[in-house]
Amino acid sequence: MTTETKKISAKVRKKKDYDKDNFIPAVLYGVKRDNISLAIDKKEFNKLYREAGESTLITVDIEGEKERPTVLIYDIQRDPLKGSIIHADLYEPNLDEEVEAEIPVIFVGESPAVKELEGTLVKNVDTINVRALPKNLPHEVEVDIGSLKTFDDAIYIKDLKVPANVEIVQDSEWVVAMVSRPENVEEELEKPIDEGEEPEVISEKEETEEEEEETSQEEETEKEEKEE
Repeated sequence: MTTETKKISAKVRKKKDYDKDNFIPAVLYGVKRDNISLAIDKKEFNKLYREAGESTLITVDIEGEKERPTVLIYDIQRDPLKGSIIHADLYEPNLDEEVEAEIPVIFVGESPAVKELEGTLVKNVDTINVRALPKNLPHEVEVDIGSLKTFDDAIYIKDLKVPANVEIVQDSEWVVAMVSRPENVEEELEKPIDEGEEPEVISEKEETEEEEEETSQEEETEKEEKEE
């Protein structure tokens, strides 16, 4: 499975006073090139990122430039309050060398342990790390939870299906998904209260007597130390 190369336009960012409302800053870099500061249309980039993610090759059409580098969206930064993308790193890989990338995991199907046994689906991963040639990087990896039929079943990294030219570079025994048993709240509430020893209740008078006794012992100790 190979991914289709997508396209996006950009322009060289020479000043900091570019239109921040409609463009986001980006940096294009690679092993065999100098860094280039770019400005990319915000709406166009947001749409592209939703479709391509970080594992799809993208052709960048730079205004006024003849070359059209093929890149991966290596990283993005988001506004901590609004969640909107405020910066992007574009990496130009060597197309003949394998790269590592983080691929989103998509859960599909229906688990009998959830539907019939009323369990709760537990997802332990959102992404997996893979290694492949840039053109072979999958956009996503599907996980069919239909195999989770009992509470003893689990899906491991080693169970995931990826193309032969893609290698998963994570612990093969790591659990991707499982189903936990339902918590019966009513049953817990109906359990008898442990009839063990009742907690000791100390009255205010007893507390006062204990404090006076401790004070008396401290004074006696101080007296003995002075006599010595």
